[in-house]
Amino acid sequence: MTSPDLARRLHDAGLAWSPSNGDLFWLPERDLDEAVFLVSDMVVEVRDVASGRVLAFNGTTEWALDGVEEHEAVWLPRLDQLLEVLGGHFLSLTARSGGHVVRVQVGQREEEHVDVGPADAAARAVLSLLQGGQQG
Repeated sequence: MTSPDLARRLHDAGLAWSPSNGDLFWLPERDLDEAVFLVSDMVVEVRDVASGRVLAFNGTTEWALDGVEEHEAVWLPRLDQLLEVLGGHFLSLTARSGGHVVRVQVGQREEEHVDVGPADAAARAVLSLLQGGQQG
C-alpha cells in the first residue's frame, strides 16, 4: 500500500480511481487520519463474546459514515495497481540496500524512482508521469 503522503500527492495530481472491492482509502481532514478504509460489499465486524471472537456480518455499524463523496477519499493504491497505471512505461522493480527502485521509460529517457517500499517507489514513478502529463 502506498503511504498516505504519496497517495495524497497522487490524488492531487489527478490520478484516476474507479473504486472497487479490495481498494484501500483514507479520509483526510475528517479527524480520521489514522483510519484506513476498505471498499467492500460487506462490512465485517469482529466481536468478542463469551464463547470467543465472532466475525459479524453487518449492513452498517454504529460508527459508520453515512456517505463520503468520492473526491474526498484518497486512494491508497497497492503495488500491482500502480504497476498497472505505469503500463508500458514500466521497465523494472529491483531491491537495493535500503530500498526499492522502479525504472520507467519516459520518451527516449529512463528514470529511476527510489523509496524504502516498492509501492512508494512505484508511486513516485506514477507521480512523475502525471506531472509530466504522460499517464498510462
